[in-house]
Parts: sequence; structure tokens; C-alpha cells
Amino acid sequence: MKKKVAFYTLGCKLNFSETSTIARNFTDEGFERVDFSEEADMYVINTCSVTDNADKKFKTIVKKAQKINPDAFVAAVGCYAQLKPEELADVDGVDLVLGATEKFKITDYINDLTKNDHGQVHSCEIADADFYVGSYAIGDRTRAFLKVQDGCDYKCTYCTIPLARGISRSDTLENVLKNAADISEQGIKEIVLTGVNIGDYGKGEFGNKKHEHTFLDLVKALDDVDGIHRLRISSIEPNLLKNETIEFVAQSKTFVPHFHIPLQSGSDDLLKLMKRRYMTNLYRERVSKIREVIPNCCIGVDVIVGFPGETEEHFLETYHFLNDLDISYLHVFTYSERDNTPAASMDGVVPNKVRNKRSKMLRGLSVKKRRAFYESQLGNELTVLFEGENKEGYIHGFTENYVKVKSPWNPELVNTLHKVQLKEIDADGLVRFNFVKEEVEV
Repeated sequence: MKKKVAFYTLGCKLNFSETSTIARNFTDEGFERVDFSEEADMYVINTCSVTDNADKKFKTIVKKAQKINPDAFVAAVGCYAQLKPEELADVDGVDLVLGATEKFKITDYINDLTKNDHGQVHSCEIADADFYVGSYAIGDRTRAFLKVQDGCDYKCTYCTIPLARGISRSDTLENVLKNAADISEQGIKEIVLTGVNIGDYGKGEFGNKKHEHTFLDLVKALDDVDGIHRLRISSIEPNLLKNETIEFVAQSKTFVPHFHIPLQSGSDDLLKLMKRRYMTNLYRERVSKIREVIPNCCIGVDVIVGFPGETEEHFLETYHFLNDLDISYLHVFTYSERDNTPAASMDGVVPNKVRNKRSKMLRGLSVKKRRAFYESQLGNELTVLFEGENKEGYIHGFTENYVKVKSPWNPELVNTLHKVQLKEIDADGLVRFNFVKEEVEV
């Protein structure tokens, strides 16, 4: 009988794409992939270290696996596994911990799946993580996450990602285009470009720091791949989102009108402490440019609250800056101290109670912003890609500009594109619509 393996992914879209690649390696080795809720011979947990919560959740996931099958072999891979391998190895039930480079060779490290008395660690020095492994996630969603870049050369004072993933490096343009074509051939309608710092695309493409291609080259080349219906840019630094890219997306055949642009703080004082590579003026200019050439564009923003030194004045500066900006939603992160980062030893620690209060205020602002954006789209004719899950009798989907819609469950709509007219916002904040025409858009 085939051995069964199950996967659990914590963290970002990039982790999802890498989990899929690791899973395909297991399939090639003769394993059968099953859902994490099912009994398996081996459970693989792809970890994240961006927040304290992701660290804590790991132990809960291990317990869940042990409850399903106490004899199962448990492996931890990913960012947390690179940063704190011994800590993970000490967790009861963990048999194997693999770092940044080893995770893609996981099948080389397993023999008969006999449980170990203590977790075995195979973790490289992060300086050795200088080669690129391409990956993409498909199969469990109507969209695919296509990894185009890994690592980061930035030195943001709160961030562990350079420690967990190494230097900035990119896939070759040829391989990205091949992966995109492979995805489109499998009937996936939308591809989301992912990476740690995708605007840095091209760096390390041929094993050195030279940019053979730029992010704009990548975007233009992908726009010409046959069979792709939608391309979405996951998240891009404001200093790397050039006007030329915005203008290209505005007239693109396949890139959708949606940008997610990390801000982190609306205070220039804090941006300097964070060692971000822009000030608020540049951020405001980017948003203005998008609104000028793509009026209906959805603009998402990352923001951190409670960073060391954030006074009430700094926070209100951020709040008012965001309130005045024509943006669509926020992803709010409550600052948590990460070992081996400069911010962890900075003065001006903000009490947790204050961090939580500020976080709540910004989440409230996000609700307001999203509602206003949805209201601005009512009456518009847009195209919806329907998801595959029956949620309490409803099917959900997203328009090209990321408005979330709902309709009574109809399995025939799964993974199809339909032209609709947005009608009204429901009590749960999602949008109801009328079909403009019943046939699928191709």
C-alpha cells in the first residue's frame, strides 16, 4: 500500500506555493497525498515566523496530527524551522526539522518513517541559501500561486525574513513563463505572482546580483502567455512599483486592477526607524498615480501598529494618513518582537494593551474603507471568478478588482468566469449581483 502524506501550511502565499512543490516531490516518490484532517503516515508542517501567533500555532498543529495518528512521522519545514530549528525539534512529537535549503529535498531525509526520540535537525547557514527553487501551488484552489522570487536584501529592523530565507534571488524568465503555461493548461483561471520581494525580480536570476530582467519585463512577458485569464500581483514594495508598471497594468490584457502595497507606518519618523526605503510622500504619489490611470483599482495596504517608539502622535499620524488616502482595505499587523532583529532591542516599547487598542482602531478603519470601496463599485459590470467551496449554502467569488461576491450555491459555477452587475451589499458585507449573461467568459 502507498504511504500517505498530509500537509499544513502556515503563513503567506509563497509558503502555499512551496508546499505544493514539496507535495509533488512526495507524489513522484510514490506517496499518496491526503487532507491534513485524515490519517496519514507522515505530516509535513510548513512554518512561518512573521508573527508570534504563527510560532504558537505550530504546537497546536503538531498536537492535531498526533491526535489523528500518534504513530505518524512529523516534519517541520519553512521559515520558523530555519530560524529556530532546535526549538521546533524540542516540541513533543516532531521527528524532523529542515531549514531553508533542505526543505526541497525532504524525501532524501526520510527512511522508514520510524518516529525519533527527539527531532533531527538539518539546517544550513542562511548564507548558503543562495540558489533558487521554483514552485507553484495548484489543485486546491481556483487560482494558482506562482513563485517568481525568493529572499530579501532589505534590512527592515522588525523583519526576520532575510534570516529565514536568505538573499534576494529570482527564477529565470524562461522558467516562470514555462510554469505559467503549465498552470494555464490545467484549467486554472487566475495566477497570483508571489515572492518575498517581487518588485526586486531579476536580481540573482543567473546566480549573481545582476538584473538580467526587471519586474516590468516579467509583467510584459507574462501578459503574452496564451491561456491565462487573470494575473494578479500579490504584494509589491512602493519604491519598486514604478509608474511604467502601473501604466502597463492599466492597459494589460490579463493583469487585474489590484495592487497590494506595504506601507507599515504613516509616520516618516517610524519609517526611518524601520529602515523602510521610502517616505510617506512617495507612497501617496503611488496611490495617486494608480487612481489616475486605473480609477476602479483595488488598493490594499499592510500596516504595523505598536512598533517601538510609536507614540500616540505617531499612531494618529498613521491613522489620519490612511483615512485620507483613497485605498480599499488594510492588513493590520500588531508588532511582535522577533529575536535577532534590531527592533527587539529598541527603546520605547509600546505596552501590549496599547498595541491591541491601536490595532482594533485600524481594523475598524479597514472595514470602513472596504465598505466605501464596495459601494463605489455598485452598478458596475465586472467579471467574477467563482471559488470551489460551499459556504453555508453560498458560493463566493472575486471580481477582477477584488470585490468579494456571493450567490446561492451552484456547483456548475465553480472555477468559471461570469460577467455580472454588482447590485447591493449584503448584511455580511459581501456583494450580491445579477448575471449580465449566463455563458462563461473565455
